Amino acid sequence: MAEQELDRYWKTVVNTIQDGIMIVNTRGAIVSVNRAFETMTGYSQDELLGRTCSILECNACLKEMDTSDEYWCELFRYGELHTRRCTIRSRSGRIIHAVQNASLLKDSSGNVIGAVGTLTDVSDVIEKDIQIAAFREELRSRDGFYGIIGVSPPMLQVFDLIKNAACSDAPVIIYGESGAGKELVAQAIHEIGERRNGPFVKVNCASLADSLLESELFGHVRGAYTGAIRDRVGRFEKASDGDIFLDEVGDLPLGTQVKLLRVLEDKTIERVGASSPIPVNVRIISATNWNLQQLIEKGKFRRDFFFRINVIPIHLPPLRDRLDDIPLLAEAFFRKIRLKSDKNIKGISKQAMDVLMSYEWPGNVRELKSAFEYAFVTCHDSLILPEHLPPATGRMRLAPATSESRRPSYDMREIEKQELIEALKKSGGNQSRTAELLGVSRVTIYNRMKRYGVNASRSIEAQERTM
Repeated sequence: MAEQELDRYWKTVVNTIQDGIMIVNTRGAIVSVNRAFETMTGYSQDELLGRTCSILECNACLKEMDTSDEYWCELFRYGELHTRRCTIRSRSGRIIHAVQNASLLKDSSGNVIGAVGTLTDVSDVIEKDIQIAAFREELRSRDGFYGIIGVSPPMLQVFDLIKNAACSDAPVIIYGESGAGKELVAQAIHEIGERRNGPFVKVNCASLADSLLESELFGHVRGAYTGAIRDRVGRFEKASDGDIFLDEVGDLPLGTQVKLLRVLEDKTIERVGASSPIPVNVRIISATNWNLQQLIEKGKFRRDFFFRINVIPIHLPPLRDRLDDIPLLAEAFFRKIRLKSDKNIKGISKQAMDVLMSYEWPGNVRELKSAFEYAFVTCHDSLILPEHLPPATGRMRLAPATSESRRPSYDMREIEKQELIEALKKSGGNQSRTAELLGVSRVTIYNRMKRYGVNASRSIEAQERTM
């Protein structure tokens, strides 16, 4: 193949490459660039030839001065540069993020005659990385007090209690309605306390069958029961040197309460099927939406166990008692759900906010979050309007609350029960569908049915008889 023809092929190859290629002489003057380099920088070849590469204002360009007072690139000292990030400035002034590689060019005698460098435009990748990092930061942002949003006086009191409880190693119990944020309070106590470097182990006592609860809490040995084919470490051992969070502690069976008394008194546990005590160093944080005093009177909760876990009580107010926090919570949920969705919804209308402020929120903060998840599905406008909110928010709409009247004049528990029965009827007794209708989780529906003694089939029959 003739040399001229080979040169022509090489020019075709070089101009086909998508990366920018630049050749400079030993003084840094540009002697050749490919088409991709022209496209990337906005400079034509005629504008670049004879100019020094400093025209690109590369932020990674390291220059050195030799004895003749001429500037030489650091490349001429090391011979090559491998894959380093830099920014250059285009002809229009735009900053371009690039990945740079470079190497010296030598003649047949080994003398340096220049250098060749490649630039890969990674601006889109960098911008996406920055955007993703911003999204992640937004989604992980810890608004308010350790992730608990609130500026109302009741919540400020709770924050003080959390800080005081965190300074102690005594058992803590958090009282509050379903969806009020009890788990967030428990997490905050752990993160502030001296055990923050240890594990934080969660146990939902209502979601575990009685037959499995003790094995989950204390572990078991092989052969303890059918299916126990190997030893298993329980949640208390996993929480060693940390905190264990017993959610829905009011649902614990009496037999399990007795065994937990021993943990509190002796700091030891026994795996199911074993008799050897195992020492544990764990602080218990519990939570419940039950009135434990009433359960004690009914014989469903042990008095001695109550006194052991009720050392530091924290009462978390329902959302209807801290209306000042609703705009803050609404804005936080709106921002986070918008980041996860593809919808360009600009904000919340005043009318929708009025509805949010006048609703009693039997499902508390969790229900408010679910309302926004629902709204982002139904909203096809630029603003969230009242009609985009779940139907339940319109059933109990009140006049805007005043400072003199922020508490409902009716029994919220009875209303919650009736809503549950109505939703079960509409769903044909399907708990998952009932949860969707009320904007809460399936576990919440299960807990409410258990709390109010509601049986799905009986409730539907009773409703049909009244029609």
